[in-house]
Amino acid sequence: MKKSIIIGVMGGGRATPEDMDAAYCLGSLIAKNGWVLLNGGRDAGIMDASAKGAAEHNGLTIGILPDDNCSKISSHIQIPIVTGMGNARNCINVLSSNIIVACAGGAGTISEVALAVKNNKPVILLNFDLRKAFNRYIRMNLIHSVRTPQEAIKKIKGLLNPPLNT
Repeated sequence: MKKSIIIGVMGGGRATPEDMDAAYCLGSLIAKNGWVLLNGGRDAGIMDASAKGAAEHNGLTIGILPDDNCSKISSHIQIPIVTGMGNARNCINVLSSNIIVACAGGAGTISEVALAVKNNKPVILLNFDLRKAFNRYIRMNLIHSVRTPQEAIKKIKGLLNPPLNT
């Protein structure tokens, strides 16, 4: 029996219409090539659009759900995997895929890219600029950069004891 090729499509639950169109097209092309589409399984954003594209073109879709139920599942997912694992499900997304296509997303998608690279899985970035994604978190004051251990300690102290807003 020939083993199926699984293409992991990762991306955000919130996406622009252009990114949704690209995800739909990607899903349809995955199906047309006879590959299996695997994603986060939810009924939103890149997940729903890519699953819809694959399902509407007779493709097989697998959704790795973070919840312990199917209440937020895309109607285009044929094989739901209910994990109850929250964000830890990202590891299953990556390790179960032969190749990862990362579409526009945020921290969850970034974590999937990192997991893929750590596990020597090829990653294709589809309209997903990692620098731009990281810059968002820098602007949110969640990522900080220093050059010395002393600067790191100073930054830690500042984060632990932020100045009072007056």
